[in-house]
Amino acid sequence: MATVDQCRQALLDLAARLGADPDAAARVNLDRSLACHIRDLDVYFHGRLRGGTIVDISDGDDPRAQIRLSLSGDDLLALVAGELNFAGAWASGRVSVKAGVTDLLKLRKLL
Repeated sequence: MATVDQCRQALLDLAARLGADPDAAARVNLDRSLACHIRDLDVYFHGRLRGGTIVDISDGDDPRAQIRLSLSGDDLLALVAGELNFAGAWASGRVSVKAGVTDLLKLRKLL
């Protein structure tokens, strides 16, 4: 089972990877608040999706977040490592995403 520290680091790694791809930033022109619930640990992280990357990642929930993700810690680690396909995980219910339709369409360009 993943730890809180491993999940935090996975989100930071994801943010760094997204920030290193200027093409992704150009494809996703969003400025939205983001919250991630790690279900099995019952912890939250929040930040901001801006310019194709995630910035200002902090511990805790943002109940007003415009984009909300929910998944297990192990699934987060697997997604970030490229061992779990996001679309398949979402279709099977392992990952839940709550966002506006337009935001979802733009987000898929990142994945």
